[in-house]
Formats: sequence, C-alpha cells, structure tokens
Amino acid sequence: MYFLRRLVLLPALLLLISFLAFVLVRLAPGGPFDRERKPASPEIERQLQAKYHLDESWWRQYGRFLRDLAHGDFGVSLQYRNHTVNDIIRQALPVSATLGLLAFGLAMGLGLPVGYFTAVRRGHWEDYAGSFLAILAVCVPSFVIAPLLVMGLAIHWRLFPVALWGSPIQAVLPVAALGLYFSGRIARLLREGMLDVLPLEFITAARAKGLSETAVLLKHALPVAMLPVVSYCGPLLADLLTGSFVIETIFQLPGIGAFFVNGSLNRDYTLVVGLVLLYATLLVVLNLVVDFVYVLLDPRVKYE
Repeated sequence: MYFLRRLVLLPALLLLISFLAFVLVRLAPGGPFDRERKPASPEIERQLQAKYHLDESWWRQYGRFLRDLAHGDFGVSLQYRNHTVNDIIRQALPVSATLGLLAFGLAMGLGLPVGYFTAVRRGHWEDYAGSFLAILAVCVPSFVIAPLLVMGLAIHWRLFPVALWGSPIQAVLPVAALGLYFSGRIARLLREGMLDVLPLEFITAARAKGLSETAVLLKHALPVAMLPVVSYCGPLLADLLTGSFVIETIFQLPGIGAFFVNGSLNRDYTLVVGLVLLYATLLVVLNLVVDFVYVLLDPRVKYE
C-alpha cells in the first residue's frame, strides 16, 4: 500500500512542481528576447510575444502548458527557435544519461571496494591508504579534477582526446572526472556504515553460529551497511542522468546540463520548466526505487 500510495500521489507532486517552476521562472527579471543581436522594434517584440503567447496572462499560459503536457509536449524552445523542448531532450538526454551511468558505475566500482576494505582493515595500512584516497577524492571537486586530467592525459601525454563526444575513448576523461569525485563519498558512506553495523548483536550472533568471517561480512553486515549508500545513490543518479554543467562545458558535451543553464540564463521558460519536470520525475521515481531496495536489503524495514 505504501508504494501504491506513492505512485498515486506522483502526478499531483509533479503538477505542483510544474506550477512552482512555471511561476518562479517567470518572476526572474528579464525576458527570452532581451539578448537579441539587434534591439527589436516595439512592433517586432509584440509579434514575438504574441507568437509564443507571452502576451497572455500567466494562468492562461499555464493552462496552455498543461494542455500540451497532457499530450507529452513540453512546447517550443524560445531560444532554439527551430527546436521543441522534446527535440532537445531527445538529443541531449542520451549524452547526459550515458555519461551519468558510466560515471555512476565508476563511482560504485571504486567507492564500494575502498569503503569495504577500509572498514574491514580498520587501523591497518589499508585503512589509512584507502581513507586518504577517499578524503582526497571528496575534497577535490570535479571542476578541478577535469582540467588536471586534460592537462596530464590529453595535452601532455596525448593519450585521450581533449573534448567532444562520439566514441568510447572520448568518454574516458569526462567519466573519470565525474566518477572519481563521487567515489570518495560512496567509500566514506560505506565505511561508516560498516563500522556502525559490525558491533551490532546480529553480527555477534552470526559469528557465534560458526560462520566464516567472509560470510558474516558479505551476507550479514554488508547489506545493512549499504543502506546509507543506497539513500545517497537515488538523488545522485538523478543528478548524473540529467547532466553535469561543469563537466559538459569543460569537455564540450551536448548534454542536458548545458542546455539547462543556458536556458536559465536566456529565460527560455519552456525549456527550463521541461527540464525541471524531467529531473523531478527521475528524482521521485529513483527515491521510490531506493525505498524498495531498502526493504530488500534489510527485512526489518517496514513501510506502513
């Protein structure tokens, strides 16, 4: 019933988010036609306003937006005149989603082993070395890692291309820059989770049954210790799938992050609201998946 209730409330939540995004983006100073190369005459400006229905009251505009949204149409972009918001999403989402999924896989592939072994080998050199690397990854943001990777591996040694997107080798540097940063956070979360779980009674009981230490750690401690990581991964995956403006700008990637920031700066109302709804939908759905995974990892968790 809990998950069914969440699904039933999902459309109402997205409707509220769309309303807030629609209103707030129009409260921002400036307009979508303020950055034209040549100042438009009042007549041309009135024609543009009428063409995109910006001369109507906000509630009429919102009603028109909801009517189009009911047919799966986010509307026409006000800056990219020959493209609809749907066209931009179809073009940019695969790039951001591929980058995000690869970076997420790298972060999990590095962070989980480091977090596990630093907790298991607490007080030994593996703990100190792994903890140092994890803290270093957390303290050095992706917009610092990316230029360092470009200067070292692309410009100095010329092992990888500097920018652009289209081949697997072009994905190496942006994926590394984005994934390394989050791997440190995942490692720290798993380490703290393991250290919190290991002293608990059910771990002591598992050891008392004669189970091997590996079985105790992997079958009993690790699933419960993964709960903080799972909580973090829901919003993280939504962020990664919808693009990273910094990484996409540095490596000149045609992803959603760049479109969102440019749309905000240019007051592209329809584009901003459409991308906000896309992000909100992913965030809500992934958080629902996180709640479901919680039940699988820890049977003690109950939702009412």
